[in-house]
Amino acid sequence: MSGLRFALLDASHGTGSTRRNFRRELNADLVEFAASEGELPDDYEYDGVVVTGSRASVYWDEAWIPPLVDYVADAAERGVPVLGVCYGHQVLAEALGGRVGGMDEFEIGYNEVEHLENDPLFDGIEERFTVFTTHGDAVLELPPGAELLAKNEFGVHAFRKGNSYGVQFHPEYDVETAREVTDGKRERLGDDRVDEVLANITTEQFDAACEAKQLFDNFVAHAERVREERARSVEV
Repeated sequence: MSGLRFALLDASHGTGSTRRNFRRELNADLVEFAASEGELPDDYEYDGVVVTGSRASVYWDEAWIPPLVDYVADAAERGVPVLGVCYGHQVLAEALGGRVGGMDEFEIGYNEVEHLENDPLFDGIEERFTVFTTHGDAVLELPPGAELLAKNEFGVHAFRKGNSYGVQFHPEYDVETAREVTDGKRERLGDDRVDEVLANITTEQFDAACEAKQLFDNFVAHAERVREERARSVEV
């Protein structure tokens, strides 16, 4: 273990695969909170905060969403490294003053994304890389002062502001999760679209998408650097 302690804010409404996937990918001690059930940390004494995906939209009128957005805003303001994934990416954007809204077209399946800036989050990841995506909302306006880090034809796929990062895609997914999530979209997308995406969830595509998992180690390294900088400032 890295010795880091992260708050994992699980917005997935108890989806079993969510915590499994993040436990596997994050080399840190995870303190888990059921954010979609209204459970949040009492303080900000963490080396990082990670916000997961969700079936919710950040603009829905549900009681648990505003406190989550507020907690993320406060953590980011305090300089705690935050990583938001998919819905978490949208929560972070909203928390920092950006704007999230519905898309004209639902993005789902293995797709290509391009990262634009030489940011440490994408160290070891090719400029154009494959990831699994599933979202009908997007960050329509970046928060003031945020840097666009990655995009594709569907819009913003990563941004940074201060110590905080959002990524729209799902680097944590395994094949089982990709198939489960896709199959659950039949009512929204129809059988033909879902079956087409399922046919493209192959070992080869998953292997290609594993390149993007490097960003978890990169985020952990980022959190370690922030912790070291804070320790030095206290010593001074």
